[in-house]
Amino acid sequence: MVSYSRTPLVLSYAVVLCLLPLLFLFPPELLTLQIRQNSAGRKTINPKPKIAFLFLTNSNLSFAPLWELFFEGNPHLYNIYIHADPASSFVSPGGVFADRSVPAVRTQRATATLIAAEKRLLAAALADDGLNLYFALLSQHCIPLHSFRFLYRTLFTQTDVRFPHRSFIEILSDDPQMGERYAARGEAAMLPEIPFEKFRKGSQFFVMTRRHATMVVREKRVLKKFELPCFQKHNCYPEEHYFPTLLSMADSDGCTHYTVTRVQWTGSLDGHPYVFGPGEVSPELIRRLRISNSSYSFMFARKFSVDCLEPLVQIARPVIFSD
Repeated sequence: MVSYSRTPLVLSYAVVLCLLPLLFLFPPELLTLQIRQNSAGRKTINPKPKIAFLFLTNSNLSFAPLWELFFEGNPHLYNIYIHADPASSFVSPGGVFADRSVPAVRTQRATATLIAAEKRLLAAALADDGLNLYFALLSQHCIPLHSFRFLYRTLFTQTDVRFPHRSFIEILSDDPQMGERYAARGEAAMLPEIPFEKFRKGSQFFVMTRRHATMVVREKRVLKKFELPCFQKHNCYPEEHYFPTLLSMADSDGCTHYTVTRVQWTGSLDGHPYVFGPGEVSPELIRRLRISNSSYSFMFARKFSVDCLEPLVQIARPVIFSD
């Protein structure tokens, strides 16, 4: 059992909960200043921007040894936050993951509880460190496809001068399931806040800017629609629609409209992506998973079975982290 009561992270999370009423009175810029003041007591030798890694899980982090190798040598450039479903038997793997859990809520498919969990992760990371400028959502089944330095350079050296820092979030408007999913709560349930032409779909996994993370934590109006119960459970995936819809409506140009987390849907089962097994792990697989249908490279991939750990660690330095 992980104890939350004595960790600095929980104290920071408590601070942001106390600040939540203010989120609806002040603009994001003031919120950012407020959070930086909360972190001002930290002594930072090299105050560079950081990436917040948000692990959303309902089981143990079986790939922790691989992630340890990924983070190695960069302690001043990242922070880790874990939301573990309290109904699970989660045990912290220690190391860089020690004392990084946030107060968690029960999560369930076809409900808005996954949205709530992701918002908790974002809120904790916003409050914990003002230098967290990107927020990467991951699951226990995710692995890195590149080195930490490659990811860091990619995020903080974007070349588009119009939008120097954009959120990497998939935003789709032409999925064939859109009509059924929009009507899952009733034909007119999403109105007037979300007309059908504004409804979007995308991968649950994103890399979000601080500006957008602040926006998400503050937002309630659109969220209320996704909290309505679904009458068609098989068409109810709130976490795949809330974030793309909200950010598309609020700041479409500030988003890439694609995700940097690769999944394989060929061979999927019951709405879940294909799961790679240990016999499939190879340098060729890693290189293939990196390739997108555009000029960008995927940074993460899912899903991998837990027994893939050993073969992944074996090729980590010579392949995965050799960019």
